[in-house]
Amino acid sequence: MSQAQTVKSTEAAAAPRASDAFAMKLTSSELATTMSHFHRAEIGRMAGWRDRLDRTSNWAITVVAAMLSVSLSTPSAHHGVLLFAMLLITLLLWIEARRYRFFDVYRARVRQFERYYFAQIFSPQPDYASNWLAIVGEGLRSPRFLISQRAALVRRLRRNYLFMYTILMLAWVLKITTPSLQREGSPIGFGASFLDAMRVASLGPVPGIVVACIVGFCYAALIAAAFLVSSEEGELSHGTVHV
Repeated sequence: MSQAQTVKSTEAAAAPRASDAFAMKLTSSELATTMSHFHRAEIGRMAGWRDRLDRTSNWAITVVAAMLSVSLSTPSAHHGVLLFAMLLITLLLWIEARRYRFFDVYRARVRQFERYYFAQIFSPQPDYASNWLAIVGEGLRSPRFLISQRAALVRRLRRNYLFMYTILMLAWVLKITTPSLQREGSPIGFGASFLDAMRVASLGPVPGIVVACIVGFCYAALIAAAFLVSSEEGELSHGTVHV
């Protein structure tokens, strides 16, 4: 390579790139405008994913209400309808947990603005997380989920789905132990013995005792996930107003 070519290549490397112009320090008014627009955009994203979360919860509540109505309204309805409802809300729980992971990303950015920007305006503290904008910038360059699918499942289970599972379990126990909900003309009340309940709980070729053990194991796992998991960490460790 000749000396002239070497000089040209050195000048080209030293010349500022067009993208470097955006790295210049903004004025206070420009920074405030940028902050407000970005904050508004993140709130819009967060609200959109929150709406998806609410829709999934509404679907689950509708499924529970519909299956309860079908199963308990007539003695001819099979108790398997309630087991099928448990499977359906498990699917909806999985979908909602996936949506919650996206919601959590944008919720975390909004909370960063609230804690480190607006809170510092209203109640300033010296050198309080001064590098938070750098953290937001890295999150924009390389977006990542902040929680795992398992953690999202546990959170949504605690918030909403544990109550739905409890209602379905009580309805299932009521269905297999109440003769009037199994046969027309039977007396009202809990008249079935344990053996009768296990006979009613059978599901095709699967004995009732096996069905009851599977249901009991699944509910034990749900309770363990909801109450035996470690306490909330990260953003949820600050304050009590959370989704």
